[in-house]
Amino acid sequence: MCGIVGVTGNDRSVSILIDGLKRLEYRGYDSAGIYVNDEKGHDYLVKRSGRISNLEAALTPEVKGLAGIGHTRWATHGVPSETNAHPHYSNDERFYLVHNGVIENYQQLKEEYLKGVEFKSQTDTEVIVQLVDKFVVDYKMDTKDALLKVLRLISPDSSYAFALMDREQPDTLFVAKNKSPLLVGLCQGYNMVGSDAMSMIDETNEFMEINDHELVIVKPDNVTIEEFDGTEKKRDSFKVDMDPSAADKGTYPFYMLKEIDEQPAVMRKLVQEYFDSDDQPQISEKLLQAMAESDHIYIIGAGTSYHAGLIGARMFEKLCGVPTTVHISSEFAYEQPLLSQKPFFLFLSQSGETADSREVLVHVNEHNWPSLTITNVDKSTLSREATFTLLLYAGPEIAVASTKAYTAQIAVEAILAKALGEYLSRDAAQNFDLKHQLGTIANGMQSITDSKEDIEALASRYLSKPRNAFYIGRGIDWSVSLEAALKLKEISYVQAEGFASGELKHGTIALIENQTPVIAIITQDRTAGLTRSNLEETQSRGAAVLTIVSRHLAHEDDNIIIPDVDELLTPLLSVVPAQLLAYYTSLGKGLDVDKPRNLAKSVTVQ
Repeated sequence: MCGIVGVTGNDRSVSILIDGLKRLEYRGYDSAGIYVNDEKGHDYLVKRSGRISNLEAALTPEVKGLAGIGHTRWATHGVPSETNAHPHYSNDERFYLVHNGVIENYQQLKEEYLKGVEFKSQTDTEVIVQLVDKFVVDYKMDTKDALLKVLRLISPDSSYAFALMDREQPDTLFVAKNKSPLLVGLCQGYNMVGSDAMSMIDETNEFMEINDHELVIVKPDNVTIEEFDGTEKKRDSFKVDMDPSAADKGTYPFYMLKEIDEQPAVMRKLVQEYFDSDDQPQISEKLLQAMAESDHIYIIGAGTSYHAGLIGARMFEKLCGVPTTVHISSEFAYEQPLLSQKPFFLFLSQSGETADSREVLVHVNEHNWPSLTITNVDKSTLSREATFTLLLYAGPEIAVASTKAYTAQIAVEAILAKALGEYLSRDAAQNFDLKHQLGTIANGMQSITDSKEDIEALASRYLSKPRNAFYIGRGIDWSVSLEAALKLKEISYVQAEGFASGELKHGTIALIENQTPVIAIITQDRTAGLTRSNLEETQSRGAAVLTIVSRHLAHEDDNIIIPDVDELLTPLLSVVPAQLLAYYTSLGKGLDVDKPRNLAKSVTVQ
């Protein structure tokens, strides 16, 4: 949610900011703006509601500068509008601020310090920039000390990433963060800040971490890091290996379709990265030892990552014999269950910046419990702060609706479960031919994506008109039903739900009306007959039924047949038709597939 880009020391600042903001579009936003200063007494503020293209169209030739800040806003306080868009500025137009996050005590700060100050927006952000100005003007502080005073007044429960500019020090970016992600980008002769590495990857691959409760002063030729008490800190930089062209859409009409099609390649990439020539998974022995010494695995995730965790839990229990439970991160953070004596925490996050999950990780680290982050973004916050990290190697995922990151998460969980099971000498893991299976799955994914026209026709027939739809299944198929329903609802706005099919008769079947779509996922031998019986119950009440079935369980009238693989791995295939059904339903409704309303890719506020 929201995105920040800043640059100092480059006369291409406007284009750098715009390009960086475009790289952050995947995070979700409703308005955008930039502020630039040419360091010769001229500065420009341009903001627009809607897409970055609206902002770009408003930029006239005279808008240029050597330093600037830019922002994409996802509304929290105040409606989406040009007035509420960032950057916000002080009434004397000296200070300009962009902000990600939520200031929990902004109303108290406003009432205590800013009585009589006229506000232009409804945002918590404007309170901060007006406070900085007040402390500079009324208390004769310099900008750094004024910002430090404000930072100390902000509630510790607040989340923020700030980039502040002062017209009287136009070559300087004043930067601070708490809970919200922000990085420094080290360039040749100039420097940057950004919400993630992708926002700066066109300019540099060398970055510097910013920790919570630090003030960072970024100039064209140096970066200074201080704690709030003024103690200066030294920090090494790190490099990120990322191909900027991998985030391009190419010839595809939408990123989501491109990312669905990339899933076979991701499976092959994971085989390449995680298996040796003897077909054995290559996982750090220290990680395996830490997991082996635990008595319970707790998987933490949100949204699609939570659904991937439901699949992973079955793998760890069946292949390793280790009790495993899955928790929604936003619930676990504030309603922690009774824990085992030796817990191990596994965090699933595509971006590695999920605020709810990080709240849990902070608690985990306070107790020195071992943890692992499985993420697609190297050096992300959850990656840096967990004990161990495993990468998804899925390449940039831009569409808000996750596809290839979900299947990559499941595949990496399978690889880890096999490795841990073998480390524990479990027969189920030793007999699990995972490398070969992943190759078969890659080919199966390809065959499904090659059948796009058939799935498009099914989407048009079953899902183009109804307002409601249901996915049903049992066991691992139920877990996939939850993800399939999420894909449909988030991009097509069809009210879709995933249900354990045995629960239909306990209340849900009352919702079935004539031509209500009910999509059954059937891949498990033990429950296939039961799910078909439940499906017939909905059909007898007027439902329009559609099936996604493993080949060896298929009947003549089934709609989508997927290749046979090990039952634990069927989610890697059964979800692909569901992704395509969601895509074509959204496309048929004329919606923005990649940027559904009200949603953000990287959820960096709680």
